[in-house]
Amino acid sequence: MDPGADAREATSPAPGSARPPAAHGTLAPGQAPEPAIVDRAGWGADENLRESQFGYTGPVRAAFVHHSASGNDYTCAEAPSVIRGIYRYHVESNGWRDIGYNFLVDKCGTVYEGRAGGVAKPVMGAHTLGFNTDSAGIALLGTYTDTEPPAAALDGIAKIAAWKLGLNDMDPEGKTTLVSDGGNRYEKGEKVSLDVISGHRDGFATECPGKLLYEKLGTIRSKAAALQGR
Repeated sequence: MDPGADAREATSPAPGSARPPAAHGTLAPGQAPEPAIVDRAGWGADENLRESQFGYTGPVRAAFVHHSASGNDYTCAEAPSVIRGIYRYHVESNGWRDIGYNFLVDKCGTVYEGRAGGVAKPVMGAHTLGFNTDSAGIALLGTYTDTEPPAAALDGIAKIAAWKLGLNDMDPEGKTTLVSDGGNRYEKGEKVSLDVISGHRDGFATECPGKLLYEKLGTIRSKAAALQGR
């Protein structure tokens, strides 16, 4: 699933397990409200599968958008089951410590916690080989090469990206510089200018996140910037 993630890692929601939008007063400039996030218990994560330790990186300065390269015919009630399958594949087939993505979004726009360690913390994922540091990976469930991503899904991606990037005052319509760890389009140690919200293909030779989702990244950026009040 979603080739080009870091190979060096490799039922319905339970009641009350969705993390509600955080209560907040006046947001600082560049911040966005925290969206409702279904936590790992909510999608039925088997916590015995993953490694017990968490890995962290520096402040998140970029978000890479992916598609999960799985089927599009799921119902939104089935999304937790789809995520469990991805989780098991990432751990048991790829040999990674946990699911690779930091967040997942279904076609109804529901946001799910991905890799364990704390949604507000800079958890190091395994989503974009060479650029897993100082970044977050957000995967839309489905394949969007020939299928248009639903508007609700774009809204969900924008909401989680705006909030996560806003924790470090990153402009969703801006640029950022990341240092490549190698194994991708760039040499190890190369400083690379990327969109703050990029597609997986911007950092790695892959079709991900699919042609039609990639074409919507501008829409996602503008929605996320608006949520930050920019």
